[in-house]
Amino acid sequence: MSTQTLIRAVRAGKVSDVVALVDGMTDTERRACVPELKQLRRELRAEPWRSPAQRAYPALHVAGAACQTGAAAVAAWLTGSDLRWRQAPPAVLIEVLGDRDPEWLGELVRRLAERPLSARVQYELMAGLVRLAGCPVPTSEAYVRGWMDHVGRARRPAGTVIGNLRGDPHLAELVAALFETEEVGARSAWRYDVGPNDWTYALTQLTREGLLDRKAMVDGCVARLLRGGGSTADDKVFLGLLTALDLTRDERLERIADWTALCADASSTVAAHAQAVLADLVLDGGLGPRRLAELTDAVLFRTEKKLVRAQLVLLGRALKKDASLATDVLPVVAGAFGHEDTDVQERALKLVQHHLGDLGDLGRNVEAMRAREEIADHASRLSPGLRARAQQLLGASMTESAPEAYEELLPPVPSPTRLAPAPESVAEVAEEVGALLVADGEVGAFERALDGLVRHAHRNRDALVEALRPAAARLWWADLAPESVDRYFSESPHGLEIVVAALVKQLRTVGLAPELHESADSRGCVHSGPADVFEARLREIAYRVRTDPMPFLLATPTWSTGTLEAAELVERLDVHRRSGSRPGEADFAQALLRVRREDPTALASAAAAAGRLGTAEGDRLAEWLRTDIPSQPVERCRTAGPRILVEFGELPELRSAFFPPEFRRLGRPLSVYRGSWRCPHWNHRDWRHWLAVVPGRPELMAGRVLRDLSQAVIEDTRTGFSFLPALAEAEGEAGDAVHLCVAYGLGARRAEDRLAAVDALLGLAARGRLDAERLGTGLGRLAVVASVRPTRLAEAMRVVAATGAYGTAWSVLREALPPMLAELVGEGAAQGKAPARGLGELVAVAAECAERSGAHGPLPYLAEAAQRKGSSRVVTQSRRLRAALV
Repeated sequence: MSTQTLIRAVRAGKVSDVVALVDGMTDTERRACVPELKQLRRELRAEPWRSPAQRAYPALHVAGAACQTGAAAVAAWLTGSDLRWRQAPPAVLIEVLGDRDPEWLGELVRRLAERPLSARVQYELMAGLVRLAGCPVPTSEAYVRGWMDHVGRARRPAGTVIGNLRGDPHLAELVAALFETEEVGARSAWRYDVGPNDWTYALTQLTREGLLDRKAMVDGCVARLLRGGGSTADDKVFLGLLTALDLTRDERLERIADWTALCADASSTVAAHAQAVLADLVLDGGLGPRRLAELTDAVLFRTEKKLVRAQLVLLGRALKKDASLATDVLPVVAGAFGHEDTDVQERALKLVQHHLGDLGDLGRNVEAMRAREEIADHASRLSPGLRARAQQLLGASMTESAPEAYEELLPPVPSPTRLAPAPESVAEVAEEVGALLVADGEVGAFERALDGLVRHAHRNRDALVEALRPAAARLWWADLAPESVDRYFSESPHGLEIVVAALVKQLRTVGLAPELHESADSRGCVHSGPADVFEARLREIAYRVRTDPMPFLLATPTWSTGTLEAAELVERLDVHRRSGSRPGEADFAQALLRVRREDPTALASAAAAAGRLGTAEGDRLAEWLRTDIPSQPVERCRTAGPRILVEFGELPELRSAFFPPEFRRLGRPLSVYRGSWRCPHWNHRDWRHWLAVVPGRPELMAGRVLRDLSQAVIEDTRTGFSFLPALAEAEGEAGDAVHLCVAYGLGARRAEDRLAAVDALLGLAARGRLDAERLGTGLGRLAVVASVRPTRLAEAMRVVAATGAYGTAWSVLREALPPMLAELVGEGAAQGKAPARGLGELVAVAAECAERSGAHGPLPYLAEAAQRKGSSRVVTQSRRLRAALV
């Protein structure tokens, strides 16, 4: 049989002809066809998706599987990524593989089943090979998920899920594998079907019929829930199956340790079920005192208040029924005296108070005496307001130490560090650049790598290009046509990518020529000031490394803060003068903006030295160093719908012809900016680099990202809140814009975003730059217009306080609470308006901070809130705060 005959049949896409041809071949003839088939496969990869040649894929899939002789080779061929979307029918593949040895087929099944889900191995193929091989059924994720899909699909029109499962010869093995397969419960096939096609119903019914072992099913559900780590949907499915199995009392008693573990560590839904199971056992005497104490200890320090309250209610009922439990249970309840929620502390104290007499005669009962001593020890952890009540209850047994003087704890202020020089060898540069291309690093690392590229492009560009090729080859545009690469970089330089692309000649210089840059006022998005400066410099560097390499960069910072020493810039200009090289216009302008201006004497000396250079750049530097620059732009806050934004006035020193056109956008009034649908600055990772465009003036940057941060908070989306600590650490005065950025961050949806804002707040406080009145007032205004939710703000401020900065947290909340309380007791009270969700939590945090820091004094609208009727969270905590401030 000719190899070319088979290849022609494959090219024509004639699957039936291919099957007939390989059926008459010997193993030697089949192996001889493999090289030709691989060559054809390479040819097809280069064909467009809609090319007529693509019809060959199913036939190629069959031919390659039939001609390969090793199980590993066949598995690799069948699951190739290029063959994945146009596979041959499973029945055809089974036909051409069916004459193999059963042991060989079993090995092929194992290899196919172990492939990841992305390989899209067809279940019908694996199941058919299992039948031929007579081997054990695989229980891999790919096989189990395929089996579930097959069972669901086969119900139409043949039958139902339960009917298909009932007739499955491998039912027990595959159902057992369900409990080991990740996220299988989250699949829509399990969650949304009903009746005979519902998996929970089917598995429950088959267990009742004895086709599935009941103990194995119960153990599987419990083990799956104990393992944890799954999604809410996954937990819900297996909890639903466990509930449907309707455990007997004996079955529940056998698993007391498991229920306790679920109460401690499972998701809230699962823990609530376990707690309810154990509650029934507690009330009917099935749980002893020690077990009850273990359960209580597991639950009381969970964050879900509903679980904690339910446990305290259960303990009250249990103690009312059996007072002898008090000796074992009350000391554990007293452990909740250290809970972060004072409501929990108060409930626990009331429970102890109500049942303390159940301990009996302390003089005759050693265990009761120890229990009381343990309760007294825990009482010292109560909040100051509750501690006085505990003192009255416990009397002399509670040793009250003299209160220590309050000391505010703030994080240390990091000192600026000098940037290390650029890497000495092309290998080091390539390694650092490769790392930054994969994961963007700090500004200092970026600037060092950028300077290293420029230096080595000047010394030995060929060697640098050779060292960069492996890193460049991993970038997605490495194999694109030059026109496509030009389009990719037309919107953004994408950091170091544009310089690398220019060096390896993937990017043409025609699009980088300075004369093609936009005019000064052609763009109007809010980010265009710092973004255009950053991008103009990168484009200039990319252009120069190809056309006129510079010996080094002028604007590489001296310090980690992004600032550049004036004397160092003078030295760099002198080297340029002596070497006859031409500095980059954008690079020089960026260097001017980065000059550190804190030392007037050093500036005057540097200005004189720059004037003596006798170059145009030296004269410009000298003039710039003698220019008096205001520390802050003229700014004012304005309200735009539910947002509070900041407007800037013009900055004349940046609008003059002293700077290139791209740099003058930094000086435009911020009020001229409007939302722009064509804004290309979606990558918030560039914000740190924008901050280093004008170091020492964080307000210029903060005002330009306020729109993004406010939109993310209002619309519950993700953006660059991780930038906030860098903004707070920046040198220079923090004004309205910086404080509003932090305020929006404290109200962000995600905990990690709020944590970044907390770090920023503490950083400002540690540097003495936090204006608590400004931040608190902004938070109060944002809460009133519902831009910031009190629930999220409470969580954020609780973290601030937990670091030991109770005074700092109180100073902010003292200004933030009055506008919210005014809404509650003013017109809101007259209209019967309910408190904003989470306001009670926020007042509780404020009360904790006031108690810990020893704050005193009046707080507007607090008395009116405390005098409201009822025992809601906001009322009880307002009373607590009022008592603390007296």
